[in-house]
This record gives sequence, structure tokens and C-alpha cells, in this order.
Amino acid sequence: MTEKTLTVENKTGIHARPASVFVQTASKFKSKIEIKANGKTANAKSILTIMSLGLSKGTEITICADGEDEQDAVSALSQLVESKFGEE
Repeated sequence: MTEKTLTVENKTGIHARPASVFVQTASKFKSKIEIKANGKTANAKSILTIMSLGLSKGTEITICADGEDEQDAVSALSQLVESKFGEE
């Protein structure tokens, strides 16, 4: 199990477009990937569950991956969040 905690920094949070990019990226990996935030856990490969977390600017999230490519998955998804999904 690999995990990393980050803070959502984009002004508009993780809305539909960044959530879609996140899911597309997560889906490239074989590992089971989840996002934890606000006491809830969501499947990182499902846009509906990610949107249900209501991830606004300043929200602390933890990306967790478990499987053969878990480190690569957490690294790639962390880079997306840290780059603010290329929005700013």
C-alpha cells in the first residue's frame, strides 16, 4: 500500500474536468486506487464517487493505491493534483 496526502490548490477545486482527468489517469493503472477526504473514501476510477467528495480548494486528500503499480499510480496522480490539473 502506497499513499500520499496533498492539499487541493486549484481555485475551483476538483470539479468535473479535473475529476475526469484524474479518473482517466487512475484507470491506466492496475492497482486499486482510492481518494480519502472529509472522512469519506472514493474509488479513484469512478468520476461519480470523486465528485461526491466535494473537493474544494484547501481540502486535504489522501491518494491510496494497492497493487503491482501502486507507486507509479500515486506518483502520477499526485503530480496532477500538485500541477493544479494545468488550470492555473
